[in-house]
Amino acid sequence: MAITLTETAAKQVRQQLQRRGSGLGLRLGLKRTGCSGWSYVVDYADAVAPDDEVFQQHGVSVVVNRDILPLLEGMSLDYAREGLHAAFKFHNPNVKENCGCGESVTF
Repeated sequence: MAITLTETAAKQVRQQLQRRGSGLGLRLGLKRTGCSGWSYVVDYADAVAPDDEVFQQHGVSVVVNRDILPLLEGMSLDYAREGLHAAFKFHNPNVKENCGCGESVTF
């Protein structure tokens, strides 16, 4: 599997989808931004396009465009609370460098 979700991340996605009342799962993407070049995009997946790949784990669907799969291959997505902050945490073996502010990565 190219992308894995921890049980904690899957639970968070299920809760968010339940609150939202709709959605097929989680959509992962990338956009060009920041000082290192790329930033992760996390959104709801409401549909699956012909050029999407769908991964199932812990009862959650993760939808990713095939064009960016090489950059996300082997990535693990977790969800963690640190003090008052809670966020998805990306563990991507393809990242060569992280931005100093933590907002973007280089592949």
